[in-house]
Amino acid sequence: MKLPVRYLIVILTFICTSVCYIERVGFSIAYTVAADGAGVNQSSKGTILSTFYYGYACSQVPGGWAAQRIGGRRVLLLSFLLWSLTCALLPLDPNRVILLVVARLLVGVAQGFIFPSIHTVLAQWVPPHERSRSVSLTTYGMYLGAALGMLLLTLVKFRGPQSVFLAEAALGASWSLLWFKYAIDPKSIASGVGELVLPINKKMDSHNKKILSAKIPWVKILTSFPVWAIVVNNFTFHYALYVLMNWLPTYFELGLKLSLQDMGSSKMLPYLNMFLFSNIGGVVADYLITRRILSVTKTRKFLNTVGFLVASLALVVIPSFRTSGGAVFCSSVALGFLALGRAGFAVNHMDVAPRYAGIVMGVSNTAGTLAGIVGVDLTGKLLEAAKAANSDLSSPESWRTVFFIPGFLCIFSSFVFLLFSTGERIFD
Repeated sequence: MKLPVRYLIVILTFICTSVCYIERVGFSIAYTVAADGAGVNQSSKGTILSTFYYGYACSQVPGGWAAQRIGGRRVLLLSFLLWSLTCALLPLDPNRVILLVVARLLVGVAQGFIFPSIHTVLAQWVPPHERSRSVSLTTYGMYLGAALGMLLLTLVKFRGPQSVFLAEAALGASWSLLWFKYAIDPKSIASGVGELVLPINKKMDSHNKKILSAKIPWVKILTSFPVWAIVVNNFTFHYALYVLMNWLPTYFELGLKLSLQDMGSSKMLPYLNMFLFSNIGGVVADYLITRRILSVTKTRKFLNTVGFLVASLALVVIPSFRTSGGAVFCSSVALGFLALGRAGFAVNHMDVAPRYAGIVMGVSNTAGTLAGIVGVDLTGKLLEAAKAANSDLSSPESWRTVFFIPGFLCIFSSFVFLLFSTGERIFD
């Protein structure tokens, strides 16, 4: 049986996000090992780890614009080729700071085009009643990638940190070949291939040109309360995610005095839980909407609120657990329910602005990326100050502020989403 085009597109975007997060977690692991071996302090580590997000922030809105103008298919391919090539050519030397900064900026810029492009592609191909599942599938590719990225510790152990970059470059090149071969341009619809969600008539080419040349309502987008509700929640989600992604290995090793290599598969559980709960959130959201149990607006608000409030509690209590099992459990609950919340705010781009989903995603993800810059760098400075005050990072007090900040943000952003979000289309 022939696979519907939209399913193939969703599967490929799922693989896309998986590979991207393998790269991000892989760099964090490889660099942490190399930097600790070279005696780099926590503040300097935070600066290098956050450099990626500067480049990532700069290309979010341009990514949405480029996807709108030249097509998400082309932008995704070019982005993957750029960051894969950068990884292949980068020598991992913690003492060559300028080279590392430039390389991470390039990778950040390249990957910044990816998510706005994905949302542009999905808004074209996926009907409203399938969007929650489709975005959730694409999204929990991130979490599967983060979990698989933890397996790169084995590669570091036997082949060294540099081998991680080569493996990531190979994965990126492989996905690029798959996308080039199997992804279909929306113009193929004119010849009867696949199905687009946006309006189509017999004058397909002239209609597409009108869409591409249409003036983007920047003022309306940037002054829309529902858009800002998405932006605030995206910031919070990524603040928590990036802090845990970049600093959880340090918490296990310096806060709990555990060896990541000795923890086995348990270190993957937080990200596998994200994978699971993101899928649950998508299925539940689509069920509530298609069975008319709740409206789109109430469904988004319900899942977003439950996800963020439970995550807040789990984040705040992490430092109170002094065993690997307790810390893994709390971080798993936090990341799992944050992923559940994505069935609220993360799908909302396509609810309020299906035609400009890439643009709105670019604006929203810029805020999410700023969270990475602020959160990752600030955490490094907080830990360096805690180390100076407490002589080491093994006490719970050294980590309370680190986890309290995202916990508080979760509560604040959930109330913002309750007050200002909507599931109705507000942009023509």
